[in-house]
Amino acid sequence: MKYALEKVKTYIRRIDKVLLLLVCGISGFAIYLLYTLYQNEISTSVSQGQYLTQLIASVAGLVVALVIAAINYKFIAKLWFIYAPLALIMTALLFTSLGVQNEGADDIGWLNLGFIQFQPSELLKLAFILSFAYHLSKVEDRMNEPIHFILLCIHGGVPTMLIVLTGDDGSAMVFLFVFLCMIFAAGLSWKYLIFFAAVTPVGIYVLWNYIMQPHQQLRFQILWDTALQEEESLGIYMQQRLGKIALGSGGLTGQGLSGGHYTYVPEIHNDFIFSYIGMTMGLLGCLLVIGLLAALSLKILSSASAAKDLLGRCICVGVFALILFHSAINIGMVLGVAPVIGIPLPFFSAGGTSVACLFVAIGLVLSVGVHNTKKYHMFYTELDD
Repeated sequence: MKYALEKVKTYIRRIDKVLLLLVCGISGFAIYLLYTLYQNEISTSVSQGQYLTQLIASVAGLVVALVIAAINYKFIAKLWFIYAPLALIMTALLFTSLGVQNEGADDIGWLNLGFIQFQPSELLKLAFILSFAYHLSKVEDRMNEPIHFILLCIHGGVPTMLIVLTGDDGSAMVFLFVFLCMIFAAGLSWKYLIFFAAVTPVGIYVLWNYIMQPHQQLRFQILWDTALQEEESLGIYMQQRLGKIALGSGGLTGQGLSGGHYTYVPEIHNDFIFSYIGMTMGLLGCLLVIGLLAALSLKILSSASAAKDLLGRCICVGVFALILFHSAINIGMVLGVAPVIGIPLPFFSAGGTSVACLFVAIGLVLSVGVHNTKKYHMFYTELDD
């Protein structure tokens, strides 16, 4: 009993309390925003279930994160052969009758198992970060050899292409960004960086002219073509136009969270939650949210720099890249400087699967901090090198 208490005390002492308090504060703030959104009845698509789902997913996610933090991340990473194939299989099931395409969406993003409906792409992101970090750690000194570099690219390409086939271009871009950040953090040779820089313009040309569909090109063209914006003001540009109107209507301090002349924005509780923040809390509220997400990202990056091995560093960098890309693209969507590609704002956008998986990701970062030495293990004492 005394030994167990000592283990718990050591766990509490080692866990990153700043990161934990920061993510809990952000999540609590997000739940409150969704509650006020429901109370203000801005959109008929926002129901009581939206913020209740967010609350339940956040609480459950926090509990899971604390449990994961107590388990050595090396042990979790070694189980890649279980969760990586499982995540790929669940994503592949989207192409069966179990796959659900929500109204207005371009992708088949939801898996309906009867008793539960969720987004397997969110689980695949976690599985990819863990399995790819483990792969990088295993070829640490040889990753720049052509054969290992090609295998690493295949590792990143398989889940990315699978997501592309579902039509979820936004999530595919997330995988690509996470892949690049992780492989760079692992020590990618400058020769490959020069090669990527050289072929990028050619790749963009081929992608734009021979691969992208007209509706995909339109999402980019509409960002700078004012005539096209006018033409599509009630079409593909409507959501972004209304989002910018709502964002600007808040001024410096906003109209308040308890009532005002609110602007209707489709999916305001999800991808366009930042426009609601601007409308109700103004510029100051937007800066607060950006500051919180920036602080969270920097704290995770700090955990990466403090990691004692490549595996821990790559896990933290993967989670950092995930949150950074989601935040930047989502806010860019609302500001009208990035295409609308269905990227939620971390912790703030409504979605049980997304927030639960984010807490799991935070749990992995906490695990890297707690088990930052070979001498400490919460549940067992053997070394796992």
